[in-house]
Amino acid sequence: MPVFGLAALWNGSALPERVAAWVEGLGTLLSTAQSLQLVVSLRAEEAGLELKVEAPGYPRAAVEKLAEEAKRSRGTFVELWRMPKAERDAFRTATFGGGTPYPGEERAAAARALQQHVSKLAASGERPSVPPANPMDAPRPVQAPRPGPEAPPARAAASLPEGGAATAAASMPEPSAPQPRAIAPSHRVPTAPRDSPQRRGRRFAVKLELEFRTELDFVREHALNISNGGLFVRTAHRPQPDSVVTVDVKLPNGNRLQGDAVVVHVVDDPYTGGVGLAFLNDDATFSQTLDEYLASLVGGTG
Repeated sequence: MPVFGLAALWNGSALPERVAAWVEGLGTLLSTAQSLQLVVSLRAEEAGLELKVEAPGYPRAAVEKLAEEAKRSRGTFVELWRMPKAERDAFRTATFGGGTPYPGEERAAAARALQQHVSKLAASGERPSVPPANPMDAPRPVQAPRPGPEAPPARAAASLPEGGAATAAASMPEPSAPQPRAIAPSHRVPTAPRDSPQRRGRRFAVKLELEFRTELDFVREHALNISNGGLFVRTAHRPQPDSVVTVDVKLPNGNRLQGDAVVVHVVDDPYTGGVGLAFLNDDATFSQTLDEYLASLVGGTG
């Protein structure tokens, strides 16, 4: 079952009662989730909640609602799973390192802890200083998340896959779902060096054999480009956006990338059409295999 990482952050300007209501309402909004795991972080200038949602598909409508309610509580909301793993790990360490874990059924206790801390922040008048524009701000979709480094503000996102040819990219629909808000002003997520394979938005043209499975189908195809966030597959088989597929990518060095991916966009064209898949794997082996392969492409050896 795939796991989607989400987070919310609040400082002294947040509304404590709304913060608590947001946390207590997670179970109702995320009704398709098989399990919820929470981590509460109470820091000098802010409070944060990391949320791991185990669900059969991406609960887009629920996530949109969570983002709206987080804004109403005067907090910020982040889809962690969209961030490149190196940046996601750095953000988790800086923000939630040493935090307190809560099982999903203990949401009320987590809500009380956050409400009390936010109330103290409000009483102290603490406000974090606002840094320069966050490099993790990224696209607000209109129909399906469109990958790319250029994007409107208000979303932390991973490097998402794009069509392998210029015509495919040109024909991609603009995304439709509202995206999560940028990372809270008290945090600036570190980005990778310019020439690093972890740099967001860096894609490589490839022709990699892969298999992907849905609940109903098994397909053998080729990936036309790949990045640290996902890949684009030219195929006539086009699962619905937000559905989850299992991928098995054969790399030239003999290694394989195996795990879950979510369909982030569909290009509906008879010649250049296909699907963009964003990797969901959060394990070290998958990330190391992908990073080593991307590094070989940077060096021209892949």
